[in-house]
Amino acid sequence: MKVVKAIINDAKQIHKLVNSHAEQGQMLARPLSEIYENIRDFFVIRDGDKVLACAALHISWSDLAEVKSLAVETERRRQKLGTALVQACLDEAASLGIPTIFCLTYQPVFFGTCGFKLVEKKELPHKVWGECYRCPKFPDCDESAMTFNATVPAHV
Repeated sequence: MKVVKAIINDAKQIHKLVNSHAEQGQMLARPLSEIYENIRDFFVIRDGDKVLACAALHISWSDLAEVKSLAVETERRRQKLGTALVQACLDEAASLGIPTIFCLTYQPVFFGTCGFKLVEKKELPHKVWGECYRCPKFPDCDESAMTFNATVPAHV
């Protein structure tokens, strides 16, 4: 199984996977329309036509992107699928010349193993909070903010 860019036919499965994790309080729910609008942000791992795991790299600004909507089918956890997806996001950010990648997560230990470091939420630029206003936990967010500083190729 390998990490590939999502296609439009993956949207409904991504939606179901992400929202099943959201129902368990592990991430923010996403409407199907948002998945379609941002399908080019997503990477997936499939087994045949079935999406087993997904993650998105969403560009916030010229120097900042977010890893979001990382979800792995429960029975496929501990198989390094999440790690492979995060690495694909980091690789794409580096290829685009984006030096800082952040995430808001309930899984700081996992993201720490991927090279992310905990930061104070107030260290993140205000522009990253646009989506947070829709969250039922706003303004009392209990997610951890983490950043990854990439080595960007000189040719970018």
